[in-house]
Amino acid sequence: MASVNTNAGAMVALQNLNKTNSQLQTVQNRINTGLAVSSAKDNGGIYAIAQNMRAEVGSLRAVNNSLDLAISTVDVALAAGDAISDLLIEMKEKALAASDTSIDSASRTALDEDFKALRDQITTIVENAEFNGTNLIDGSATGGIAALANAKGTNTISVVDEDMSLSGAILSFSAGTDISTETLAGAAVTAIESALTSLNSALARLGTGSKSLEIHKTFVSKLSDSLEKGIGNLVDADLAKESARLQSLQVKQQLGIQALSIANSAPSTVLGFFR
Repeated sequence: MASVNTNAGAMVALQNLNKTNSQLQTVQNRINTGLAVSSAKDNGGIYAIAQNMRAEVGSLRAVNNSLDLAISTVDVALAAGDAISDLLIEMKEKALAASDTSIDSASRTALDEDFKALRDQITTIVENAEFNGTNLIDGSATGGIAALANAKGTNTISVVDEDMSLSGAILSFSAGTDISTETLAGAAVTAIESALTSLNSALARLGTGSKSLEIHKTFVSKLSDSLEKGIGNLVDADLAKESARLQSLQVKQQLGIQALSIANSAPSTVLGFFR
């Protein structure tokens, strides 16, 4: 039946063209964003999973930052401890030389001045071994430092502090120690030997703590990379496939427009009945 009121062919052609346009818009959005699932309306379940994983990745970035801060703080303490160890070796040399009964008073005085300069340098190093407001070797960081270890914040990795200040638990001589006499020099040698042993043990503990932090940082980085890869597997678009589909839909769109044009011209055939 020929009719000018109802054009069924045009309706079908329009429905198909609208469907093609909708598919084309979806493909173009995937190409523009690089995502097959860019919002909840694309795929609610996948989007929710991806968002949860993104939240965990964000939390792991905070964990990574916390580990970086802790590693830097411990490394500063280690550098200071190494410097103090070198100073103690020099101080022992000066003290041992001053304990020699054969040297004259002028030489002992010179050695004593050098000794005290090295001794005071220890205090300077300890006071300046601070990173981000935390000093692990001056006795102020009671309990040491703790870094976040997981995305929930329920686990931490701790490194204990080591008091390397003069008269502290590690260095068994005071800020007033000198080697002005043979007896004092001998006592200083014994104290410094004991301090070196304790200091080396403290450095070993700090080194172990720093290594633990670095190992966990590597693990966190790998975990974050794995999660990001998983997110990509869930939501990333296959751009090669979408590009091919785009070309196919563009051709289909052109054919749909052509079909709609033909359907819209069909009622004009009715005019032929009146000629």
